[in-house]
Amino acid sequence: MFVNENIRAREVRLIGANGDQIGVKSKQEALDMARNADLDLVMVAPNAKPPVCRIMDYGKYRFEQQKKDKEARKKQKIINLKEVRLSPNIEEHDFNTKLRNARKFLEKGDKVKAAIRFRGRAITHSELGRKVLVRLADECKDLATIEQKPKMEGRSMFLVLAPNKENEK
Repeated sequence: MFVNENIRAREVRLIGANGDQIGVKSKQEALDMARNADLDLVMVAPNAKPPVCRIMDYGKYRFEQQKKDKEARKKQKIINLKEVRLSPNIEEHDFNTKLRNARKFLEKGDKVKAAIRFRGRAITHSELGRKVLVRLADECKDLATIEQKPKMEGRSMFLVLAPNKENEK
């Protein structure tokens, strides 16, 4: 944003401190008017013909903008992607442990990526891995929805679960 002497245009359309249109003035006249009011000349629309400048307290304006940006950052929710690794021939107790972890992540509001890595000849029985992933999704269906169905990528199969909206609150 261009302020005071950094404005390069010869003529500017000027807006007063209280928001009223003053009209097209030379850059020097506009700067003099801003100085007389003990304020800054700020270019608000550089692409207009002629560029639009406003007389305002630039420090106060920047402070207000920073406050608005800070509030916006406070309100946004950061969603992390957590990974749970399984195997196609996983035992019941191990599955329950992984399921508990996945449910804990979903309750926190994070997405869960369930991954199965096929080793050796296990890749010929990819339907076993798919069954494990579908079972995990069924066990978590009260907390999550399937964002990405089970999909093979190389020697791994992935499934992505996203938390339900009402669980986040």
